[in-house]
Amino acid sequence: MKKNILLTVFSIFCLLLSCKPKTKTSTIEVEQGTVQNSIIQKIAQLKADGYEIVDYHAHLKGGLSMEELLDHSKKTGIDYGVAFNAGVGFPITNDSTLLANYEQYKEYPVYMAMQAEGREWVNMFSKENISTFDYVFTDAMTWTDTQGRRMRLWMPEEVFVDDKDDFMDQLVSQIVGVMTNEPIDLYVNSTFLPKVLQPEYDILWTTERMDKVINSAVANQIAIEINARYKIPSATFIKRAKAAGVKFSMGTNNTGKELGTLDYAIEMIEKCGLEPADFFKPAKK
Repeated sequence: MKKNILLTVFSIFCLLLSCKPKTKTSTIEVEQGTVQNSIIQKIAQLKADGYEIVDYHAHLKGGLSMEELLDHSKKTGIDYGVAFNAGVGFPITNDSTLLANYEQYKEYPVYMAMQAEGREWVNMFSKENISTFDYVFTDAMTWTDTQGRRMRLWMPEEVFVDDKDDFMDQLVSQIVGVMTNEPIDLYVNSTFLPKVLQPEYDILWTTERMDKVINSAVANQIAIEINARYKIPSATFIKRAKAAGVKFSMGTNNTGKELGTLDYAIEMIEKCGLEPADFFKPAKK
């Protein structure tokens, strides 16, 4: 009798353990998985509707291998352009290192991109070797202000904002200069602001400033990136750029293994009424 009671108690205990509520962590993981599956379904539908869903701004960083990137591509339906950073302070600083990276990965089923860093890059590489890549892109996140201070805008300790409006006017001038004078196909990290100014994004990016960038992109036939990492540019900017005839690309700019699913860019397609013809498409060389 006593043995039967012990077995019954043990059975109830085991049943209670098996029915214990999910932890907060496991619940979050389930929710994240549900959201990701929803985005993947949207990607599949967009592709069926004629959109090419390409992340043109991916990096093999944080230990991410090309094989892992291609596996992610297979799972999500996102195609990729793999970019190699070239310029002052980066591993690629001359033609030989530039071509070495190209040769290492050129046979993979991805677009090959050169990410030009800083303003010095135009004098560091030959036109012939630059043209080897399927497309070239840059941003104005590295520049020297009117007081001779070289800034990298993603590094707070290297940003100098004496006057917000003066800083913005200099930034816009830099962007227009990049689009006018540098041989690029795509402008990325568009409308990025340093951390100290990000809370005022909608105030500082006035209509006049947006239009200067947009008009320069149109005049120089340069596409503008919708960046999933920083969630920029704003829908307001994208709608104005679309009306002006700007082409767009989608990009992540990952710093590690996490490539994501271009959530913000996918959202902007619907929110801003973007059509397949509104998107940048390079020729595979």
